[in-house]
Amino acid sequence: MKGYAGSILRVNLATGQISKEPTPAEMARDYLGGRGFGIYQLFKEVPKGADALGPQNKLIISTGPLSGMLIPGGGKCDWTTKSPLTGGYASASMGGHFTAEMKYAGYDSIILEGVSPKPVYLLIEDGKVQLLDAAHLWGKGAFDVEVEFKHKYGEEYQIAAIGPGGENLVLYACINHDFGRQAGRGGVGAVMGSKKLKAIVVRGTKSVEVADPEGYRKAGMALYKACKDAEGLAEWTRYGTTVVTSWCDEVGALPTRNFSAGSFEGGEKIYGQTMRKEIVITDKGCFGCPCPCGKYSHMKRYGTYVEGPEYETIGLMGSNLGIADIQAVGEANRLADDLGVDTISAGNCVAWAMECYEKGILTKEDTDGLELKFGNIEATFALIKNIAHRQGKLGNLLADGVKRAAEKIGKGSERFAIQVKGMEQSGYATHSATSMLLAYMTCDVGAHHNRAWAITYDLQVGRSLVVPEKVARVIWLQNFRPMFDVLGACRLQWVELSIDRDLYVPAMEAITGIHRTWEDMEAVGNRIWNLTRLFWMRENEDFGRSWDQPSPRFFEEPPKTGATAGQITSYEDVQRLLDMYYEQRGWDNNGLPTPATLEKLNLAQIAS
Repeated sequence: MKGYAGSILRVNLATGQISKEPTPAEMARDYLGGRGFGIYQLFKEVPKGADALGPQNKLIISTGPLSGMLIPGGGKCDWTTKSPLTGGYASASMGGHFTAEMKYAGYDSIILEGVSPKPVYLLIEDGKVQLLDAAHLWGKGAFDVEVEFKHKYGEEYQIAAIGPGGENLVLYACINHDFGRQAGRGGVGAVMGSKKLKAIVVRGTKSVEVADPEGYRKAGMALYKACKDAEGLAEWTRYGTTVVTSWCDEVGALPTRNFSAGSFEGGEKIYGQTMRKEIVITDKGCFGCPCPCGKYSHMKRYGTYVEGPEYETIGLMGSNLGIADIQAVGEANRLADDLGVDTISAGNCVAWAMECYEKGILTKEDTDGLELKFGNIEATFALIKNIAHRQGKLGNLLADGVKRAAEKIGKGSERFAIQVKGMEQSGYATHSATSMLLAYMTCDVGAHHNRAWAITYDLQVGRSLVVPEKVARVIWLQNFRPMFDVLGACRLQWVELSIDRDLYVPAMEAITGIHRTWEDMEAVGNRIWNLTRLFWMRENEDFGRSWDQPSPRFFEEPPKTGATAGQITSYEDVQRLLDMYYEQRGWDNNGLPTPATLEKLNLAQIAS
């Protein structure tokens, strides 16, 4: 198959058996790659009811046809598993250079199965694959592990590693790569830790055969030229995702004090402009990127360095905790990355605990002596460490996620646990943004923004409107936007630089030799979206509408300050949004795909 490495690497950590098999042509045809490969293999291979942290669960790493290719942002791979955080589907996209090296080593997918009896790491050097002892690395931070492997094997080797968060099975543990890139959400790092796999080290030197080399060169050059000529290139490269911070603050979408508001009175101190001036040293990009959005920063007060913080971390570890200090946010980012916990989920959990403390639901006895008030920087650092190591009553409680923590503590704290399907919400307040609220409610992994960043559409057409056109927009985004994760490329060139998506079509054809329009690929996206829904249904007998509900905060408590002060989406409108969404998706009133829909999408057989 042109454009693919051609093989799947299967590693049984329990037995040490390593095998290779050809990538099925029909899987490439129907699911293309990336998260398409991931959900297909997960649904097919992980038995119903498997313990997410047990030997039957699998961790699947998949590249796409654009991974490792010379097109802008061809550095994405997908990590798929059954989520220990939500009990459903987990998919985490990771940038950097790992995916290119994996593909050049000859693998479209790596399937990790079983549980090792001792800590190990996986070393991949083209066709030579070994499981090696990692006992001396267990307990170390992800940054130290990467430094050690870079010294041992060389700069060309790419590393993905977990920190203590993954080892201690924090249910939202992440996987770190390239000193600042993460497969972040859903607990993929906990699954890797449960398998006693500390790291994957990969080096590849093989070529990827393309169908039309000259057509590939021309299509790639056209995409790079479009990026170079983009009007927003300079600002995007200067600020990256942090450019969003001031915009969110102005429009009332910046999460503030556990999403109780969308505007932060200390916002200017954490804006991208402030960050660039105070802590940024240089820009940092992923494989093949002409517009590096990563910012490498030095927190002088702490004497530390980190890639970041990006917008989501600024929102969740800054304003959402009442912290108006970019150096402190950067240090919280560094701690979370090195310890291996997702900054979005961790920020939500700490914010919930702070609100509980200020309301008297938690006391100093419950917080292990921490004065957990909003804005307390040192308490935030201490709690991040406690979470990663599962130390103390509160650290251990929050390591299981905000939904479980609120269910255990009770006393009304469930009403302000900001999550959907058990996943903590990412960085957009949605009191009065019905498209974005619906996108969170129906996202296939839980309350995550990257599947359908619909908040700009709310501002274009009217943020509080509840109309079929908004629902249609969310569905279109969910079918189209994640296709970049399927293809193995970054979506930010399209999102932030307004690159014409049709420029990718000749690149795909030249690489694979198959002509596909975006309509064809969106149909694949629709199939993948419905298959992930089937996985949730299979793993949770009561799955349906009740799982798609947002936090009550967004329909019960209008913000008192900022651009959205006094604004709210009613509970009745929340249900109207779901009614329209299910109808347009071809699902029943409980949110389950109908037999006719499954037949239309060629999913009837796999569903049965």
